[in-house]
Amino acid sequence: MEFDFSADQKQLKDQARRFLEAKSSPKAVRAILEGPELYDGALWQGLAEMGFMGTAIPEEYGGLGASYLELCVIAEELGRAVAPVPFASSIFLAAEFLLAAGSEAQKQAYLPKLASGETVGCFALAEGVGAATPKHIQAKVAGGKLSGTKLPVLDGDVADFAIVAAKTGAGNDARSISLFIVDLKGAGVLRETVETIDPTRSQAKISFSGADAELLGVEGEGWSIIERVLDRAAVLTAFEQLGGADRALEMARDYALDRMAFGRPIGSFQAVKHMLADMYVSATLARSNCYYGAWALSTGSSELPEAAATARVSATQAYQHCAKNNIQVHGGMGFTWQFDCHLYYRRSNLLALSLGSLSTWEDKLIERLRAKNAA
Repeated sequence: MEFDFSADQKQLKDQARRFLEAKSSPKAVRAILEGPELYDGALWQGLAEMGFMGTAIPEEYGGLGASYLELCVIAEELGRAVAPVPFASSIFLAAEFLLAAGSEAQKQAYLPKLASGETVGCFALAEGVGAATPKHIQAKVAGGKLSGTKLPVLDGDVADFAIVAAKTGAGNDARSISLFIVDLKGAGVLRETVETIDPTRSQAKISFSGADAELLGVEGEGWSIIERVLDRAAVLTAFEQLGGADRALEMARDYALDRMAFGRPIGSFQAVKHMLADMYVSATLARSNCYYGAWALSTGSSELPEAAATARVSATQAYQHCAKNNIQVHGGMGFTWQFDCHLYYRRSNLLALSLGSLSTWEDKLIERLRAKNAA
């Protein structure tokens, strides 16, 4: 398989980079980290005006009708800029759930507002510590009313609505899980912001007590929809992680070339060279796997499940490795608040858990490869 992005897609990537360098500078990210706002509203509006939110949303629903490849390059630049906005929750997840399972009326009601940035969406699955599996979900819907607690919900404290996984049947298997659209500003919803390692992408605890819940898709098919959408989101999130890993590597390289010790750049010392080389190998391997995921996603290939898991595992490892070693290359200065290394370290750890932990995706990859080999 040979794959690369087209000249137009690379041009879009350059355009997104220039925009984000201007609008999501480290100073702007720090303003969210250190201030009272939960996300950058001005950047959010700017992304909407650029049309980035509607990239892969069909034109009949207010989007641009482009492909997932365009969305991949935008995701990479968002990651590079550690953009403090709920883009992934709204576009990689909420919009994808609506496209995958929504009725025509639901798509018309929500997708245009997501594409324009008027509405923020999120996905509520987990209910505390541990992997989110059907048997761990206790939230229930009866008579159109939702009760239960979701924790953590990425961007749940800033979202207008949530796609919520809840039980509708007896038992603890996948057939008991359905999906619902819930207005987070409606009655029966209580939201609390949860402190995390990266305050520029806030998380919430959401308690539902008889909240109105609108069925999304077919009752009892929620878990199969979740699996499909998470595979798509895994590829897009992997590109976001790839962008962060590349930027952390660049920061380390630039510092190693500029910082002098014993009359020489520290990048000339073998220990630093080896560290940078390991970071480069990790990021390059992640890029290869992300490209595999992009190909599978854009072509609708049957290989998407294993490609998505491969991209997710590789990109998670690369981002955490590069963000951590970026601090090490900077030495004592890397641990200070004034240097920007911690912005990437924070985001690398938050994204490592945003769609399920690294071990969860490693297990998925093993299971999928075994199933493929057995077929």
